[in-house]
Amino acid sequence: MFTADVIPASALYETLRERILDQTEAPGASVTEASVVLQFGVARPTAKLAIERLVADGLLRRERHHAARVPDLSRDDIVDLYDARALVEPEAMAALARGGRIPSAALEAHRALLDSTRTGRSIAREDAAFHRALVAAQPSPRLTRLHDLLMGEIELCIGQVQANHLLSSGLVAEQHQGILDAVTAGNADLARGRALGHIENARDALLTHYDATH
Repeated sequence: MFTADVIPASALYETLRERILDQTEAPGASVTEASVVLQFGVARPTAKLAIERLVADGLLRRERHHAARVPDLSRDDIVDLYDARALVEPEAMAALARGGRIPSAALEAHRALLDSTRTGRSIAREDAAFHRALVAAQPSPRLTRLHDLLMGEIELCIGQVQANHLLSSGLVAEQHQGILDAVTAGNADLARGRALGHIENARDALLTHYDATH
């Protein structure tokens, strides 16, 4: 157990974030200040700060006068999220390809993903970081802000894909490499198409799983 004089809000945030993405905190689960204080031995203000940051990121939802909960995404939520993602990310990849340069943060995320793939760890965090870095590096700051608004719930989807083993980490790494290769080659149409295919592949896998379990 963590102790209150050791773990800061930022570290608690990261711990809770990982628990949400790997579904240790399952969709629909309540995450209260009291439960976090009891489980991790932190001060209540530390728990509050971490929870509020997760709410701001979209990884928790809080309704008025209710505790924060892990979003339980409906089928319509999943379709809407991936449709919105498909409008943003392929165009961001095409914009990057026109410059023909890969941002260093995306390469670092890809290397980390490959390391996780070799060791069998979940790649949800690295997968999300890869997409964040690619969109953040393209020319339009407005497109980046739009993507940031989606990313919390998109990460929930990525976490569900990984936690339920719907796509192999090897396939995700291969598709990421294909996007990087298209951007490096300066082929905007290919980068756009590969990004869209990658998104649709994950969407279809998650929807198939949803339909089989609901």
